[in-house]
Amino acid sequence: MSGREQPGSADGGSRILSADARALYLKTIHDSGRIPDSANPECNHALRELLDLGLLIPNSDDPGAFIAADPAQLSLSLSSVWQRQALELLTHAVAIPTDFAELAEAFHGPDKIGGPIEYLHGKAVINQRLQQEMAAGMTEGLAMQPGGPRPPELLAAGLERDLKSLQRGASMRTIYNASTRYHQPTREYVARLAREGYQFRTLDEPYARLLIVDRRLAVLPVDGDDVAAFVRDPAVITFLVEEVFERNWSRALAFDGDATVPQEVVSRLRQTIIDLLLSGTNHRVIARRLGISERTLARHIAEMRDDYDVDSLFQLGYVLGRASHQKND
Repeated sequence: MSGREQPGSADGGSRILSADARALYLKTIHDSGRIPDSANPECNHALRELLDLGLLIPNSDDPGAFIAADPAQLSLSLSSVWQRQALELLTHAVAIPTDFAELAEAFHGPDKIGGPIEYLHGKAVINQRLQQEMAAGMTEGLAMQPGGPRPPELLAAGLERDLKSLQRGASMRTIYNASTRYHQPTREYVARLAREGYQFRTLDEPYARLLIVDRRLAVLPVDGDDVAAFVRDPAVITFLVEEVFERNWSRALAFDGDATVPQEVVSRLRQTIIDLLLSGTNHRVIARRLGISERTLARHIAEMRDDYDVDSLFQLGYVLGRASHQKND
């Protein structure tokens, strides 16, 4: 910008001139439009401000002296210049995201600290991207799959893909809900893959869905199963592996597809049901959190009533509450 294109300092918010510059200009007018040549712009900020705006200009007939310019004519010129510059700045501002996109992608590449988070919408798009990531020579896959048994068609579709990954030497571990032990298609799927080295465990407490590929990509649900966040930040992924997956894995129980459900699994599942009942959680929510049907939940509750020799759910709650209170004491 040239001197005349620079706005002056303003003490009063949106005003162009500072109070000192305004006073100096008025004094110059009162002194017949002249200012002494002894005034030094380097030391006098008000004078420098007036010169930058063009309200004072050098006196061609008296070198070193300055005279006042017409503000009315100057305002039209400055207004036009500044409007043009404002439009140029606005154009640059709008263009910045697009212009910097390629640079940002390189800066936030998968091998950089603080990688990006990409949000994908729609199950089909999410699954397609996930299959692409897994097909790119995956060496390790970690998964936490809540929500109970998966549909048989999904298990069948994933069986061949998982077998190929295992045959390439990939290490794979998955945590399911304990309810999957009662699901025949899941047991067959687990038994087939377990023979090839795939490790499965079941956890009888609520947990969130999580998928991790080669510790370079973590996939998290954002809005149910319709939106997923694909996270590539190494620090975040390390936290998810060590503080989320591994902690849940250490509490889960091994599952090889055997049709016989270990008593420990039944006991821990029912203890979780008891805890949720005592907290006032309704049956539908309990069933959804544990990945079991409401009918299966009702069967567990009925068997617990028999175990505690009570006739109603109210009595069961009372007995469970007393037992929990005595245990805490």
